[in-house]
Amino acid sequence: MEIQLLETPYDPYALLRDFEMAPDHLGSHFGAASLFIGTMRDFNEGEAVESLWLEHYPGMTERELQKIAEEVRQTTPFERGLIVHRVGHIAPGDTIVLIGTWSCHRAEAMTATSKIVEALKHRAPFWKKEQRGAKSHWVEKNTPGSVT
Repeated sequence: MEIQLLETPYDPYALLRDFEMAPDHLGSHFGAASLFIGTMRDFNEGEAVESLWLEHYPGMTERELQKIAEEVRQTTPFERGLIVHRVGHIAPGDTIVLIGTWSCHRAEAMTATSKIVEALKHRAPFWKKEQRGAKSHWVEKNTPGSVT
């Protein structure tokens, strides 16, 4: 599993292309790829959000993301994986997270991606501070989702 934390905006499609074309991945032919790309909304809880500050603990965050991927791989096998997550200042429309899994079969790839997304949202050590007009506040909960 490749994990990247980035402090600057990125193009998820260019990053995916580069990941798939990396020399150590060439010649790898899998039957399925499943991708999740999450972007920052300009609203939350009925209010306009101007920006987001995303905090993390270097080292600890990467270890927890790796642990999540390994746990998912034990129950839902996949061949390759990628997690890219923004940190720092984020503007509406910016890509926050990219998660991809590659497997021989679509069901495994789709399930693995879904499980990683949900575990990341609830377990990864990230802290969000939203700027709403003149006020800013720390977000205490994540958007509800479901685990497959």
